[in-house]
Amino acid sequence: MLIPQLLPKKSPSEIPETQLEFDYDIAIVGGGIVGTTLACALKDSSLKVAIIETQTPDVAAAKKQAYALSLMSGMILESIGIWQQILPRITTFEQINLCDGDYPKIVQFYRQDLGNTGKMPVPKSALGYVGEHGILLTALQECLEKSPNFSWICPAEVSQVEYYSDRAAVEIKLNDETRTIYTKLLVAADGARSHIRSQANINTQGWKYWQSCIAMTIKTENPHNNIAFERFWPSGPMGVLPLPENRYQIVWTAPHAEAKLLKELDKTEFLQLLEKRTGGHLGRLELVSDRYLFPVQLMQSDRYTLPRLALIGDAAHCCHPVGGQGLNMGIRDAAALAQILQSAHNQGEDIGNLQVLKRYESWRKKENFIVLGFTDFLDRLFSNTWPPIVTFRRFGLWTLRAIPLVKLLALRLMTGLFGSAPKLSQK
Repeated sequence: MLIPQLLPKKSPSEIPETQLEFDYDIAIVGGGIVGTTLACALKDSSLKVAIIETQTPDVAAAKKQAYALSLMSGMILESIGIWQQILPRITTFEQINLCDGDYPKIVQFYRQDLGNTGKMPVPKSALGYVGEHGILLTALQECLEKSPNFSWICPAEVSQVEYYSDRAAVEIKLNDETRTIYTKLLVAADGARSHIRSQANINTQGWKYWQSCIAMTIKTENPHNNIAFERFWPSGPMGVLPLPENRYQIVWTAPHAEAKLLKELDKTEFLQLLEKRTGGHLGRLELVSDRYLFPVQLMQSDRYTLPRLALIGDAAHCCHPVGGQGLNMGIRDAAALAQILQSAHNQGEDIGNLQVLKRYESWRKKENFIVLGFTDFLDRLFSNTWPPIVTFRRFGLWTLRAIPLVKLLALRLMTGLFGSAPKLSQK
């Protein structure tokens, strides 16, 4: 682990511009998957990059969680150079089943429904992937070990940031000492409760849902056959994602009070109810992790950029977990921002200039808005028992089964293959 020697605390206003030496070109606050993806995407540039993280890399990678990865995310990680390391340790799903509770008409998606999409990661039958947090983040961290222009600053906490016309002064607490580093650009990848976003007085729009999610890992009697499925119930959607060793990651959405009861329910009763909710198709179930409870929200930042500052991932936006879009939006943010910054740097532009950063904001904010609207629409459409809505959604499921163009459009959105693809995904 590389811990840089930091400059002594000193106000940048006291330093003449001609004497100022930047510690880094880019300082990323947050060493999760999204922040680390950005650093990896810049590893071959001449830009000096640091990640400021409150935990050591091994502790950050120990988080017990799994994610759906879209085809687009797979292509981005492949171009970074870590995909072949990750692929044998995650699950590739080749079919997605979508159903409305116990309604017998199931919508099935296959790779051929996407038609000709050009370059795709292997295997060619894939519709997406499911990977565990530790596997993904460890691979990204190991990728950065080979980069001479990268440094970790951890465990450290940002206490204050001051923005100037040509730099950001970032005050951090490291090893019981307070120091200031200077960077051309600060990137906030510090999550939905972003301290950096709040300190910069960037407002957000959105709402908290009436639902919470219970996430857990189970082992099943029957093989998953590389099938992912989403079952919609009036109380909320349930995502069932296949993992290696015949395991599933379950994300069960329910109203807050019900979700709390489900978390505290006796394990045997909980598994019996889960077996019923999954239609009995998985056979006998075994709970192999704790049950984690978290509320869900929709959030979009009013802006993704200010002079010397850019927001990515959950610091910029949050969505309902239905469809597994959240992390994939963040990975795409990282690839897009890396493309904008590297291009600007190669052309001799100031990477912290607002005019440069606005190119990233105008690209990603509108595309993220579409995904936010899509997930919100799905949750409200299916978490509903009003007869006209039920009739409407059953008609919608029929169109997905019967009209190839409708299925294609929905699947391109689900797999991340809509909108402007980052150049990183096309290498």
